Amino acid sequence: MAQLPKNLEDAIAQAKEATQSALNDGCRVLQVELVFPEIALQAQSIAWDFIPIFAQYGTGLKVLFPDTGAAALARRDWGEVPFKVTDIGTSRSPIDTKIEADDEAFLVVSPSAVEVSQVEQLCNLAENRPCLLINPQMEDLKIVGIGYAARQVRERFLSTIESCYYLQPREGVAILRSYPGLWQVWLETDDDYQMIAELPQKPAGDALEEILLKATAGSDNSEIPPTKKPGFLSTLQSFLNALSR
Repeated sequence: MAQLPKNLEDAIAQAKEATQSALNDGCRVLQVELVFPEIALQAQSIAWDFIPIFAQYGTGLKVLFPDTGAAALARRDWGEVPFKVTDIGTSRSPIDTKIEADDEAFLVVSPSAVEVSQVEQLCNLAENRPCLLINPQMEDLKIVGIGYAARQVRERFLSTIESCYYLQPREGVAILRSYPGLWQVWLETDDDYQMIAELPQKPAGDALEEILLKATAGSDNSEIPPTKKPGFLSTLQSFLNALSR
């Protein structure tokens, strides 16, 4: 059973292990999600941590960023590397022009709903080659849409992605999934976190509220107990601040 990580460094190590396990099991399109706002500022650093997983591919690894600016910044900061760094492409530079015959694996960094079409095409064109999405944000209703069109995108592509690692700390609760384990809900207590549920599917909405209400039903009220020590979010924030210095 996966344990809730104590800080971002532990979470990344846990995510890398889960990713490697999923790849070993033959999963081809995977995603890692560290769901807290501050992490978006560290996309390049987080991506760098996952590159060793693909060391075996050498020059066959291609790292793709959402736009040319982000790709150029990564090339500048990373210096000379054995793999290729580029952007995911746009309607003016289709994704099929970004894929070369000697590409063996793809790492896509923080694609948004704007890039969902390019990412889907990339994963289709990659065929049996592994594709890892780091912190994808491809379900923005304002862009993907609602109703039938959005449902098609989800059923055709988004629902086929293996969520090999997911971590979302919220106020007094955290949601964790580390492949091949189940989805877990952790409740913050006075001095630690306690796992209160394991499920085969991601808990959200009313299902999550029901789990929390059941877990807190025996307390004086249905509110999540207040934190009496620096919480998980505080620890993560300190680590993020250190990364940005």
